[in-house]
Amino acid sequence: MNTLELLYKTTVGRIILKPLTMKPVSDLAGRILDLKISKMLIGPFAKRNNIKMDDYVLDDIHSFNDFFCRRIKDGLRPVCEDADKVIAPCDGYLKVCRISGGTVLNVKQSKFTVKSLLRDRKLAESFDGGYCLVYRLCVDHYHRYVYFTDGQKYKDRKIKGFYHTVRPVALSELPVFTENSRQYSVIDNDKLGRCIQMEVGAMLVGRIANDNPAAAVVKRGEEKGHFEYGGSTIIVLIPKDKIKLNSGIEQRSRRGIEFPVKMGEAVAEIL
Repeated sequence: MNTLELLYKTTVGRIILKPLTMKPVSDLAGRILDLKISKMLIGPFAKRNNIKMDDYVLDDIHSFNDFFCRRIKDGLRPVCEDADKVIAPCDGYLKVCRISGGTVLNVKQSKFTVKSLLRDRKLAESFDGGYCLVYRLCVDHYHRYVYFTDGQKYKDRKIKGFYHTVRPVALSELPVFTENSRQYSVIDNDKLGRCIQMEVGAMLVGRIANDNPAAAVVKRGEEKGHFEYGGSTIIVLIPKDKIKLNSGIEQRSRRGIEFPVKMGEAVAEIL
């Protein structure tokens, strides 16, 4: 039994776990990783996670958090030019679920309702029969993200919560996405209708840093923000009968298997 299994699957572990998921602990971790001395962690971290340093802009790195939210070099995350394609907003592992009766069944992991995710009953009902795209980021992924579509955007909504890890061991034990701290944008797109792009914090992620949460108009592929240290998740909600998934993603999702994607690549076609 590894450390996370001990924390999430045993009684003693859950007692230890509770304070670790509180905001002050994540805030403290964030402050430590902002210190200049934290630069000493960068080399071992990059080596352990096989991060290709030549892919990134590293001229202005003063702390571990600076490195963690580093920028990738131009041209390495091209955005699909076909405007009729839905793009991945980030690097990560994608699993797509249908929304039925207001419930998202994340096969082999967790089950949650859209209402509990959004804390907005009327808005949640508009996604029944639609799709929930869950992008899970690990520590070795690129942690900047873009808008998956363009359109009119309303002021971001923030929901306070905990900071559980988003690894499968936690998802199988708790409704993590509806308990964790999160922030989401409501975006009206001409073809897709009213959609959601949500950022979910995770263990030791003290900050979801969105660049302009009050922006009124957003552009597909435009940078939205970044996560600071830790794993994290982006969730996209799209209404019924608006998209057709790429065949590989649809087939794997039906079997509960995550599909690796890169920011900017096409994951679905707009109908």
